[in-house]
Amino acid sequence: MPRPYAAIILPPREAFAPGHAGAIALLARRMAGPDDVVYGMAHPTPFADVAFRPIRPTWFPGPLARRYAGGAARALRADPPGLVEVHNRPDIALFLARRLPAIPVTLFLHNDPQGMRGAKTPAERAALLATLAGVVTVSHHLKSRFIEGLPPLPTAPRVLPNSLDLAEIPRGLPRTRIILFAGRVVADKGADSFIAACALALPHLPGWTAELIGADRFGPDSPETPWLAALRPHAAAAGIAMRGYQPHAEILRAMAQAAIVVVPSRWPEPFGLTALEAMATGAALVASDRGGLPEVYGDAAVVIDPENPAGIAAALIALAQDPARRAALATAGLARARSFSRPAGAARLAALRSDVLAAWSKPGIHPI
Repeated sequence: MPRPYAAIILPPREAFAPGHAGAIALLARRMAGPDDVVYGMAHPTPFADVAFRPIRPTWFPGPLARRYAGGAARALRADPPGLVEVHNRPDIALFLARRLPAIPVTLFLHNDPQGMRGAKTPAERAALLATLAGVVTVSHHLKSRFIEGLPPLPTAPRVLPNSLDLAEIPRGLPRTRIILFAGRVVADKGADSFIAACALALPHLPGWTAELIGADRFGPDSPETPWLAALRPHAAAAGIAMRGYQPHAEILRAMAQAAIVVVPSRWPEPFGLTALEAMATGAALVASDRGGLPEVYGDAAVVIDPENPAGIAAALIALAQDPARRAALATAGLARARSFSRPAGAARLAALRSDVLAAWSKPGIHPI
């Protein structure tokens, strides 16, 4: 089989560099094997521990995605891999599958496909299953969204949960009386509900503080949006520190010191990596039940309604005043996080790749 074993294609706007990488790029870095190569837009300081090749978009007129896909096809023709894995871009996966018919192309979905170009309608999603070597979703929630409206199918998306490198998790840090939110500071993530809930809870919790880490986007150049600016006075009035964007390592360090981490997402989370990271650090998790989040935390979280700040506040007060409950949640969360460890994820990915290649080798039977 040609090398690299797999060419991992990032979305065109996903930077593969320290301090700039989003969740997909971090996952690609975590799961890339020694023979894998990550392809993405050029960056002056890409991660140095994983093979990376820049995609140079083609010159012909059109949107960036099409020019990026053209550049990816050109790069892959020059050095054909054994397998292509396209992350989160159905349109690019189809483009590559049609232009590289001898190479199996698999699509990995990290977000709701019904909001993506090339997968919005049942007909488009059926075409993906018929054309690609496989479709993979990070949660059963996303799988249900993909097959919604489709007739019974001989093939269906496979579920491959995100994984976590437990070696990256800080250990031995002192646990402090901090209630923490970490993530994009947008309405979908429930940052305003977090602030409203902490404003109600903190007066009843002497010695406790609350912090919010994040910005509108990933990266130090994230803009100050009107929504974010409007939130700041409420946080200041409640004594909640807004620390802004922080590198991923600093977020993990903050989680490893916080007593409670809150994930009050309003939108249906495709997976819920923040919740997984919080459990892995040993923090007690408080989270909503939207989307794929329950698949991540199981019974290792206090479940809240993100639209009910008073209810969140009550849950925070009860948990802050019950150290035994926090310890039990931390223990359950750590055990739960181990099932999403990097070795477990690597084994699942290797099995999936073997299935894709075995199916591809059979005449007339390509999708897994």
